[in-house]
Amino acid sequence: MVDFRSERMESPEGHGLARRAWDKYVGAVNKVTIPVLRPWVEMYAAGSIADLIGFWCVWHLEGGFEGLQRMGMSRASIYRRVKLFRIAFGAHPDEFVMPGITLDLVDFRDGWAKHAAEKRAREKAAAKAQSQG
Repeated sequence: MVDFRSERMESPEGHGLARRAWDKYVGAVNKVTIPVLRPWVEMYAAGSIADLIGFWCVWHLEGGFEGLQRMGMSRASIYRRVKLFRIAFGAHPDEFVMPGITLDLVDFRDGWAKHAAEKRAREKAAAKAQSQG
């Protein structure tokens, strides 16, 4: 089991990058508009909307229905999430364009390949240090 307690972030916000970007955004537009997702959050639970946005991202990053199945999601689970997405956003996740989010498939795959290689190197170094210690 991996234990990250010795590598604590400075706050629950991590380094606060998303929070600073959000605060900057809110400060700029709060005088004339409410956050874009607020109506959906009020109709549904915030966690459900966050899950559906994540589902939309993974749908596109993994290649749709079959990609989600390759990841291990059941057909029923995929259909259930598609239904919830359509109820919340009024369109199928394959057709919906998420305002403000641009996905870069090449960067996504290259970034995760790099992350996996770095993780393997850290694990190998830790195992070597443990065997020597």
